Order: sequence, then structure tokens, then C-alpha cells
Amino acid sequence: MEWGTLLSKQRMRGSFKSKKNTDLRSEFEKDYHRIIGSASFRRLQDKTQVFPLDQSDFVRTRLTHSLEVSSLAKSLGQNIGENILKDGGGFGFTPRMKEDISHILECAGLIHDIGNPPFGHFGEEAIRDWFRRNLPYLKFIGYSVEELLTEQMREDFYHFEGNAQALRLVTRLHYLVDEYGMNLTYALLNTIVKYPVKSIEIQPQSGDIREKKMGYYFAEEEIFQEISKATGTGNKRHPLTFILEAADDLAYRTADIEDGFVKGLISYHKLKEELESLQRNTLMDEFFPADRLEMFYNRGIEKEAHNLESYAVKNWIVWAQSYLIHCATTGFTKHYQEIMNGTFKKDIFSETVGEKFMTCLGSIAHQCVFTSKDIYRREVTESVMIDFLMDRLVSAVLYYDTEFEQDTMQSRMISIISDNYKKAYRLQSKGKSEAEKLYLRLLLVTDYICGMTDSYAKRLYQEMNGII
Repeated sequence: MEWGTLLSKQRMRGSFKSKKNTDLRSEFEKDYHRIIGSASFRRLQDKTQVFPLDQSDFVRTRLTHSLEVSSLAKSLGQNIGENILKDGGGFGFTPRMKEDISHILECAGLIHDIGNPPFGHFGEEAIRDWFRRNLPYLKFIGYSVEELLTEQMREDFYHFEGNAQALRLVTRLHYLVDEYGMNLTYALLNTIVKYPVKSIEIQPQSGDIREKKMGYYFAEEEIFQEISKATGTGNKRHPLTFILEAADDLAYRTADIEDGFVKGLISYHKLKEELESLQRNTLMDEFFPADRLEMFYNRGIEKEAHNLESYAVKNWIVWAQSYLIHCATTGFTKHYQEIMNGTFKKDIFSETVGEKFMTCLGSIAHQCVFTSKDIYRREVTESVMIDFLMDRLVSAVLYYDTEFEQDTMQSRMISIISDNYKKAYRLQSKGKSEAEKLYLRLLLVTDYICGMTDSYAKRLYQEMNGII
């Protein structure tokens, strides 16, 4: 792979160019403003990261998480770009490209979660579970829906994935001007495809990170092929994807600790105890995370901080992020040749101290946050809402846009689906087989649900059940 091709400025529609071009922004800076001004991006403010339907104004939303990922990704891009230049460039890398990758990563951070449904990662699981439980029993004019769909179509639903939905949303569903969505650059679109495989190619046990999940639906396969051809990645990961993933992992691992602490699920002493264990088992110069936490606690005493434990934890989070940025920078630089050759199979924290550090943070969050009664209670509630909406909407779309008459309730359910999504369906289904139209109607349901905010999903559920 070569940087000149990887940083493709090509767009699906192309760019409008006036005779007097006074716009001095790069194509990637233009992407930033397209994203910031979109309704899809604004909706992230009411989609929760970990604590859905939470009353606190402190815990992260998808919006604040995306802003953090954007910031961290840009910083990583600057660090890594500088390292590549110091080592002689390689693969045609230039100083201008350093600026470009920083802008691309900044944009990628903003949209990496833009396709996710309401209620955090549990929303994805709830949709997958609904299809696994119900698709085998759905009937269309007396035939099994599961049998009418091709294998890839079925697997798209059984492995429903927010990452694939993000690509679909920004290329198909953001119907502002025409059918090309946000019409973003191919370099940016390729960067957000974390898993450049389709649903029937997923191999989570292969050891190759790119095969862990699905990266695009059957509906967007041609778009993906066009993007990967233009950037020269083929079925390999775009190098910037490794950086985006590191920024995402770094952001949520540290944020989960901070949010868990604020919610009272992780104590200062629990965090210190786990970090002391990590410190004892990691023989590495200058890596003393438990000592750092204690140092900030003692500094809080000197500064007469109101809440010593809060002061220590929040300052420690800043230090941890800085340290992990260093680890990710080291990891990418160390494996640069493999990444550019498309042969690197792990994340860029692997073989650095950051790998054990990230594992430790994930373990603390799992023990104290994700398996807490509070989270489980919320997830039960969210599951009821998702199941209800899926039941009603799937029933309504089965015979939508067919010669068969819908009943009164089905017609009303169709009427509440966004006109933009229905317009996108009509454009995509034109000239398609009946099986593909059926597939696209089921995607119409997931498109609509993924476009919902937490509050809207809850309100719609309550209204449809007469709960005032």
C-alpha cells in the first residue's frame, strides 16, 4: 500500500468546483464540516455510551465519546506522522500527508459510532438476538423469510454490527442532497471500516483482527469494493484504521473507569489494588500506575482538594491517556512495515506495556461496571423496548411496497418511519429481485431503529403502549 493512494480524495459524487475557488480547505477538512453539521452527528448527544437513560449529566454520551476519540485519534496521527517522517518517510510519505492523516483521523473519530443504535452496545446485542430468535420463524406469502434470503443476507442480520451501519448511514441514509449520503472522501470511508470482511467471512478465532466482525452489509458491498479499489487496500485494513481503533479503545477504557468511579461502582481503593497487582507483574522501567495514582492523591492533600479520591482518579486518567498514546505510537511505528504490507494481524497496543495496561482497565470495568446490578437492570428494560419495536416494525415492513394489502396497524407503523429512510429504500430496491427487496425492507427497520436516540426509542415505546 502507498500513501499517495491510501489518502484518496475521491468521492462518490465528486466535488463541486467553481471558477473562482476561494475555499482553501483541504478535502479532508471539508469532510469535518459536513459531519459536524449533520443531524446524524447531533443525535449522538442523546445516545449513551455505557449508562443508557441515565439522569446524570456527567457520564459519557456517544457524542462526548466521539469527540474524545476524535481528539485522541488526531493526536496519535500527529505523533505517528512525525515518527514516519523522522524515519525517512517510506511508502511515499510527505509532510503534507502528516496533516492529511490528522484531519482524516479527526473526522473518523467523529463518525466511528454514528451507526450505533440506542442504548449503547447492548442495543446492538438486542437487535442481533431478536433476529436469531425470530428470523427463522418469519413468513412471507407462506414461505420462510430465512430461506428466501441468501446466506450473506441472513448473516448480515445475525451479525448485525454498528460498524457496518456507520458505513451505510454516511453513504446511503444521510439523504441531504442526493443518494450519496454525506459524500465523504474514500480515504475517510475506508478508515472507518474496521473489519474489511463481509458477514460470511467472519472468523473471530483466526487471530487476524480484521476478521473479528463484519465491516459492511451485502447492501454496501459494491460501495466498499469501489472505496477499497480507489485507496488500494483491497481486503486489507487501511493503516489509519489501526490508529482509529487504538484511539477508540483508549478512550472507552479510560472513560469506563472514570464514569464507573463517578457512579460509585469503582472505588479508589479497588482501582489502586488492581493497579498494584499489574505493577507487580509488569517489570518495565517507568511504568508505575499504582504509584502514579497514589502520587496524585498526595498532591491532592498538598493542594487541599475537596475530594481527594476524585482528584486523584481524574488526574490519573489524564496521565493514563498520555501514557497509552505513547504506547500506541510506539506500536504503530514498530510494526509500520507489516501494517503497510497488510500483514499485521493485531492491534497496535500488542507487544507494548499498553497491552497489559488496557487489559487491566477492561477487567476492572467488567468486574465493577458491566456486570453490576444497575447495568443489568437497565439492559432488561432496554431489551423489552427493542424487542417490542422490532416486533411491530418488522411485521409492518414485510408486505410494504408489495402488491399485498397491509392492515391498519401495519400502515400506521410504516407512516412513522423517516421519509428519508423510505426514500433510500426505494432508490436501492429499484430493479432488485424480490429476495433483495425483502432484505432491504428488513434493513429499513434497523436503519430506523439505529437512527433513534435513547429518549426517542423510550418515548415511542411508551406512546405505543399507552404509557403517558
